[in-house]
Amino acid sequence: MDEPHVLIAGGGIGGLALALTLHQIGVKATVFEAVRDMRPLGVGINLQPNAVRELLVLGITTDDLDRVGLPAREWALVGLNGKEIYAEPRGIEAGYHWPQYAMHRGQFHMLLFETVVNRLGVDAVRMGQRVTGYEQMLDGRVTVQSENADGGISQVTGTLLIGADGIHSTIRAQMHPAQPPIHWGGALMWRGTTRMRPIRTGSSFVGLGTHRHRMVIYPISHPDSEGFVTVNWIAEQTVDASHGWEKSGWFRPVEIDSFVHEFEAFRYDWLDVPAMLRGADIAYENPMIDRDPIPTWIDGPVALMGDAAHAMYPTGSNGASQAIVDARVLGQSIIEHGVTPAALVAYDDTLCGPVSELILRNRGAGPFGLLDLVDERCGGEFDDIDTVITADERAAFMADYKRAAGFAIERLNAAPPMIAKGAKVAAS
Repeated sequence: MDEPHVLIAGGGIGGLALALTLHQIGVKATVFEAVRDMRPLGVGINLQPNAVRELLVLGITTDDLDRVGLPAREWALVGLNGKEIYAEPRGIEAGYHWPQYAMHRGQFHMLLFETVVNRLGVDAVRMGQRVTGYEQMLDGRVTVQSENADGGISQVTGTLLIGADGIHSTIRAQMHPAQPPIHWGGALMWRGTTRMRPIRTGSSFVGLGTHRHRMVIYPISHPDSEGFVTVNWIAEQTVDASHGWEKSGWFRPVEIDSFVHEFEAFRYDWLDVPAMLRGADIAYENPMIDRDPIPTWIDGPVALMGDAAHAMYPTGSNGASQAIVDARVLGQSIIEHGVTPAALVAYDDTLCGPVSELILRNRGAGPFGLLDLVDERCGGEFDDIDTVITADERAAFMADYKRAAGFAIERLNAAPPMIAKGAKVAAS
């Protein structure tokens, strides 16, 4: 019998984390990536402790992560008047056994890519190969069709296919041809980075404003010799979504002057938001989009993961973390059930329902929902936050979100590793 072989459509964070997981447990994997050359694209992301734990088990060290980001120390929400609504420590300082990391998405992506190439070999990632569809074979295997950059078509047959090809997934479109179009709720985001002195703890994730106008701010680099860091920022504005998203492109460069006026009032003694925005070299505009949940992520020997399965609003800073967790649950299921469709059923049973609920929760602002509550009760302006929303209510709101997102501290700290050290798939 041929050696089991898992085909992975998409070389993003989820697909590469899966390739490393399969290598760890002794399963051959090949990644098909549409771009010809991997480059460090994007701006900031956060990795929650549940995802960092899995990376450390995979042999990616904190030294590796420190080269592309830094541990987050605090998560804070601030009202329109600049006063604190809620703050809590994060990562190790919160009592987790593992840190939370804020980092440059592109640099982290390159770290994963280089690790895959070093461990699995250069042929394990086929660049310039865009997967266009799949066909289930009579013997239970699956054949992947891909198109190379020159227009040539090729086919490869494997044991399983995992669609890690993002929000515009062709695998998902074939699996669910009647799915609704991409969902946009009216929020526009402008993203960029600015070299500046850090605020608050020096490594704080700060949400500021309301659902109509909101800023998200956090550093993604350690301080340089002058005490400056690279601060990632996201400026958000909610507009009328009835007409749909009509501008071309999903992540396009724009002039900062085209939107900075929307945030002119965000000036405080501890932060001048307009000055921070104007200090950026470039900004990128894109709509905040997701997809409606689907009833299943599997079709026989084919499964979805990452944004292909559960593209969600970034309000919980959980998208990349969930993609890594997807990879680890898939590995765990394959250890238990072998490289079989039964493993994909177990994976789907574990994650599809709870993560689908998380998609809808993030549409409701996720943990930023506290800002909305304050806005509803006092318009975002207050002298004493306890007269607007009690400390117990604030803490309960955040604890509820952490449970839903899979990083409640007591449960995570007490849980055994998803994949035990040295665990391998039994030979068939």
